[in-house]
Amino acid sequence: MGFKNLPSSKTMVPPKEEFVYVERAVDGDTLKLSNGQRVRLIGVDTPEVHYSNKLLRDAERTHRDIKAIQAMGEKASIFTKDLCTGKRVRLELDVEKRDRYGRLLAYVYLDDGTFVNAKILEEGYGQIMTIPPNVKYAEYFLRLQKEARTNRRGLWGITDNL
Repeated sequence: MGFKNLPSSKTMVPPKEEFVYVERAVDGDTLKLSNGQRVRLIGVDTPEVHYSNKLLRDAERTHRDIKAIQAMGEKASIFTKDLCTGKRVRLELDVEKRDRYGRLLAYVYLDDGTFVNAKILEEGYGQIMTIPPNVKYAEYFLRLQKEARTNRRGLWGITDNL
């Protein structure tokens, strides 16, 4: 799959579905919508803010201090909050509709066409997390992450080991 024909995160055309509002960003990669649903952004993983088993695994895997990971997670959460809170969004689903926690899995688009999942990667506030079968934009997301890392955007300016 080539990348020449993929639009930027700002110009991705959302699917023709109804809009909902983002009530709040739960963290850098999870949103709570005005209809009560929680949405886990497909293809994006941001550092953890809250103490959890995943935080402990990430600390062990990256050899980073838990407090450092949480500080990066807070920055990612603030980025997502500023990008999405109170805004109208459209959702695009992939093959699997829900994760094991019951959260809706989606690609999220702002009213202006901004592709939220891609924007988080493009600005360096997360890294890719590809979980088949939801792989529609995996190669595109990898390219965005590489560009953000090379240009030391967002969290990549803090560390190479998110």
